[in-house]
Amino acid sequence: MTYGGEKRILDMVRAIPEGFVRTYGDICPAAPRVVGQVLSRTSERMPWHRVVRADGGLPLGAEQQALLEAEDVPVEHGKVVMDDARLPVMPGDMPD
Repeated sequence: MTYGGEKRILDMVRAIPEGFVRTYGDICPAAPRVVGQVLSRTSERMPWHRVVRADGGLPLGAEQQALLEAEDVPVEHGKVVMDDARLPVMPGDMPD
C-alpha cells in the first residue's frame, strides 16, 4: 500500500468517534490486515482500540476492552456488540 493509502487508513481511524467502532474490513475491504500493520507501525496517537474484528472480537484483549468500555462501547463475552457500536461506512469513506 502506498503512503497515501496509509495516510487514508490513519485518517479513517482518527475519524472514528468515541463510543463507536469500525472493523479492519470497514477501513480497508481489499486488505484488512494492512490496517493492523499500519496501526502497529505508526508513532502517532491513534484511537486504535476502536478498530475490531468483523465479529466484534478484540485482537488486543483486556486493554482494548477496558478502553472501549470507558467510552461506553457495549462489550459482551469479550466481543463488541456490533449492532449497537459499529459506525456505518459511508460512500467515500474507503481508502483508494
